[in-house]
This record gives sequence, C-alpha cells and structure tokens, in this order.
Amino acid sequence: MSAEFLPGNRLTLLDSGAEFFPALLTAINEARHEVHLESYIFEDDSTGRAVSDALMAAARRGVEVRVLVDGFGAPAFSRTLMPALTDAGVMALAYRPDLSRFKLRRHRLRRLHRKLAVIDGEIAFVGGINIIDDLNNPDQSPPRYDYAVRLEGPLLMPIQRSMQRLWEIVIWVKMKRRFRIVRGPEPNPSPRGDQAAAFLVRDNIRHRRDIEEAYLAAIADARENILIANAYFLPGRRFRRALSDAVQRGVQVTILLQGRIEYRLFHYATQALYSKLLNAGIHIFEYHHSFLHAKVAVIDEQWATVGSSNIDPFSLLLAKEANLVVLDAKFAAELRCSLGKAMQEGAQELPPQRWQQLPWHSRLLRWASYNLVRFAIGISGYGGKH
Repeated sequence: MSAEFLPGNRLTLLDSGAEFFPALLTAINEARHEVHLESYIFEDDSTGRAVSDALMAAARRGVEVRVLVDGFGAPAFSRTLMPALTDAGVMALAYRPDLSRFKLRRHRLRRLHRKLAVIDGEIAFVGGINIIDDLNNPDQSPPRYDYAVRLEGPLLMPIQRSMQRLWEIVIWVKMKRRFRIVRGPEPNPSPRGDQAAAFLVRDNIRHRRDIEEAYLAAIADARENILIANAYFLPGRRFRRALSDAVQRGVQVTILLQGRIEYRLFHYATQALYSKLLNAGIHIFEYHHSFLHAKVAVIDEQWATVGSSNIDPFSLLLAKEANLVVLDAKFAAELRCSLGKAMQEGAQELPPQRWQQLPWHSRLLRWASYNLVRFAIGISGYGGKH
C-alpha cells in the first residue's frame, strides 16, 4: 500500500530523550480529555516514574488514560508500575505475554515495537524512543541517541485510529471487559502547519510491508544522496540491491550504524554484510559516542522518515511498527543536519580495506552470526528472499 501523504501538519523534530520527555510530559500535564500511549519498553526508572506520575495525575483529574506496553519489552511492568497506575484509574495492558523457552511459537515473536502517543486529539508523538531513561543502558555511557516527532494536524486522524484499533483488539483477546472501548475526541482536521506527511504501520494483516516498500520506493527515486541511520541493520537482498543500484546511478549512499556492542549476535551478523556493502560503494559509519537507537533516513533533501522500525527481519517481518514519512525540505534538512553533527562528533567511517583484510576467524564469527540470525527467522516461518 502506497503512503498517503496529508498536507497541513506541523512537525517538531525531537532529538533523544532530552527533548522528547519534556515535550511528552508537558502534553500529558496539559491533557483535558484523553491520553493514549504505546511503548515497547516502560521502565521503572527515573524517567519511567516521571511519566507514570504524570499519567496518574491526569487520570485523577478525570482524563481518560490508556497505556499499552509490550509484554516482552516491558516484562516487569505488570508488577512494578502497573499496580499504581491502575489504582489511579489508568487503563494499562500488556501486549502478549513474555516469551517462554518452553512455549516458543511463531506468534510470540510478533512484538509491539511502536512508540506512539496521542493527547486530546490535538498532539501526537511518533518515533523510536521508549519510556526509559537515556542513561539506563550498559555501562552508563552518554545518553542513547534517538529521535521522535511531535505532530499536530490532519495526520492525527490515522494515528489515533490505528491506536484505538489495536487497543480494541487487545481488550477483546484479554477479555478485559472493565476496560471499555473508548472513542476519544476526534482530531481536528484543520491545517496546523504546511508540512506533508504520512503515517505508516507494519502489521501482519493489511500492512505487512508498507514501511519497507516506502523505503524501497524512495531509494529507487533517489538522485543525489541517501542517508540512513539505523540501530539494527540487517537488510534483505531486495533492500541491499536497491542501495547498490542507487550507487550505480551516481547516488551517494551513507549508512550510520551502531558501533558499540549491545546485542553481540546482531552486531556481528550486521558486520557480516560490511564487505559487500563497502564493495558496492556504500559509505558506512559506526557511531561510538553512545548507543545508537535511531531509526531514521533522509533522501535527496526532501524525503525523510522517523519511527520505530529498524531495517532488520524482526522489524520488517515480525513486529508491529510505526513510522512517520515526511515530504518537506525544511524537516529533511533539519534531520540531515542533526545526523551530520552526530556523525562528526561521534562516528568513524570504515575503510573498505579493513574488512577485506579481516583474519579468517573474524570472518567466520561474523558469517556464523549472520547465518544463525537467518536460521532463527527461518524457523519462525519468515525465511526466503527477504
């Protein structure tokens, strides 16, 4: 399904938690009717408690508050923050239970990875930032690097409808009859700005490849430059071929990837593709300043995306994801400038010869990791040419 761009939106790019959480808390604290929030992670740390406190205060003053978290991404939520939230009148649910090694089935790998919020039908937040402190990561390095967008305008309508639809499905599955199905305030369709954007989701019903197809279409149309920043980058053959074809057309293709090791298997699996990508003329930068969690791209100074979807099999084939795609030169320039600054301050470009001269045991480790990830996807039923 092609992206449906709606004009008349006002978009504010938010760089990491330092900008996102104050904006989110302000919106929740000013809410009068409804707060609806989805997050993969909702951690019991200083940031999670601040958001939780704001949600409880909103519920106590009569605001309809709904919170949906992922059962795997937030495994402790039901015993840490949820009891106080529900006591305060917040309707809180977990999407699918935690994974069990004794009950590993394909459907349990389908996680809720979206990070969305809608307040009063007036403000929405779309991006890749979980409800977790930026410093809550291994070794307490500098804050993790990520993006979100604050949105006002006509695009609120499809965002709100998507969140309501998922909420209704989870209520039905869990038989939570006390959590009534609520229709919040209808978003105001009148223009709030002059920016065109589309809201894309990935699910297993009608939108299985919408986000991937939007990327592929934009890459195919690229004429000057492509800049992708992605935390977990393990593209399939179609995606890699699209990038290689772009280089052959004279497009400069640059990819900013995670330099620190967070998940060792995925880290080495991604590096198994470096030689092919570098040999195709693609520039690869590794970000070492902190943990890169961004999932964004800018193409030809006009097309941009910010969202929750990584370019890997789990995001593109299994998880529920949500991305904002923007057609606006000003927004694209702002995102490109922010990425350029981050690359200048905390990233290093990889020389092709380094990966051509790796010792055999290093190459074996990376290809073993890559094939192990492919095997995991295969047994989940999503192998093939992707």
